[in-house]
Amino acid sequence: MPEYDAEVLTTSKSIASYFEECIKLYNQPKVISNWVMGEVLRVLKDENLEIEKFSVTPKMLTEMLKLIDNGTISGKIAKTVFEEMYKTGKSPEDIVKEKGLVQITDESEVIKVIDEVIAENPKEVADYKGGKDKLITFFVGQVMKKSKGKANPQVVNKLLKERLSS
Repeated sequence: MPEYDAEVLTTSKSIASYFEECIKLYNQPKVISNWVMGEVLRVLKDENLEIEKFSVTPKMLTEMLKLIDNGTISGKIAKTVFEEMYKTGKSPEDIVKEKGLVQITDESEVIKVIDEVIAENPKEVADYKGGKDKLITFFVGQVMKKSKGKANPQVVNKLLKERLSS
């Protein structure tokens, strides 16, 4: 873990304890430090809260991170789940189920969305096939928008490249 992260995470004993509790449940120090230094500290600052009063426990945070690891949710969806955990105190699994936030990894589902995007953007398809490779980011963005951020980005990239090169 970078020295900077260690300095930030040890600014208070309670933040350091929160971080250490997370590590016991999910041994990925850099991933945890990113979330604690980013989302957790942001909410604490915005709400003028002490970590002892924070509704997202280390167990909740690490359960959410495991949902990213196993492909249930994306990192982008995780930010939505985190906000809901903070606001409601519900578990990440409950939030994902209630709000239908499960990431779409089924290739046939992703292909349907890709085919719609390709059909709706003939000029961009022609430009892409004409050598404008950077347009792949446009297509990925359109698929993510159409799937409301639920499509797995790796699957989208792979399938888009296959579809656009055929």
